[in-house]
Amino acid sequence: MDVSLLLEYGWVLLLLVALEGLLAADNALVLAIMVKHLPEEERKKALFYGLAGAFVFRFASLFVISFLVDVWQVQAIGALYLLFIALNHILRKVAFKKNPNEEIEEDKQKKKAGFWGTVLKVELADIAFAIDSILAAVALAVTLPNTPLPEIGGLDGGKFLVIFAGGLIGLIIMRFAANQFVRLLHSRPGLEIAAFMIVGWVGVKLAVYTLAHPALGVIEESFPKSPGWKITFYVVLLLIAVGGWFLSKEKEEPSSDTVI
Repeated sequence: MDVSLLLEYGWVLLLLVALEGLLAADNALVLAIMVKHLPEEERKKALFYGLAGAFVFRFASLFVISFLVDVWQVQAIGALYLLFIALNHILRKVAFKKNPNEEIEEDKQKKKAGFWGTVLKVELADIAFAIDSILAAVALAVTLPNTPLPEIGGLDGGKFLVIFAGGLIGLIIMRFAANQFVRLLHSRPGLEIAAFMIVGWVGVKLAVYTLAHPALGVIEESFPKSPGWKITFYVVLLLIAVGGWFLSKEKEEPSSDTVI
């Protein structure tokens, strides 16, 4: 690979690590909330099963999507799904906050589920997290230039490896660095909304790629790989990230709860 290709791949990998870190923190927080009603030993086991399931489902999602990445219908579904989860999450955070009575009732229902019922819910959550993660990674990497590496499934080997690396790093972050990210999200809650705005913007990127598919031809096939669109995409992405940091009010006493 030449230097410019390595730099472009390295930049996308850094973006993936940052995005995976924020998403992993949110995922870890969700998993922690799902298992918090269990006794300590069962809670540790449930989280272990959750992490094992996260690895399996992410790898399986990547392997499956590598065969389907060039199917425009799959691209369209992926774009709509990313936009949906972004809007759904932001609206739930901003417009549809739960009141304390609803949270107490939810805790009572969770306690009735028992250990294996909780594990099942954790694994189902893992599937959703895996789909979110891989789709976001594919949308970022799919417009990268092809490499001399052999294809894996239907995906260029370089693109496959950078997506796999991003997903693997996300899992490592979920296991070992999630507490720091969760504390960051508690101290600057606006970052969580910014992270899902980035997911939505990545969904727009995948939508643009879909509309440029030869089978549709709504926009020029070369547009998603053009310097103008790439610069626009990354400038907006950085503006969202920087805006999320500076516009988020910092809390004086961030939560010290242990997540994983």
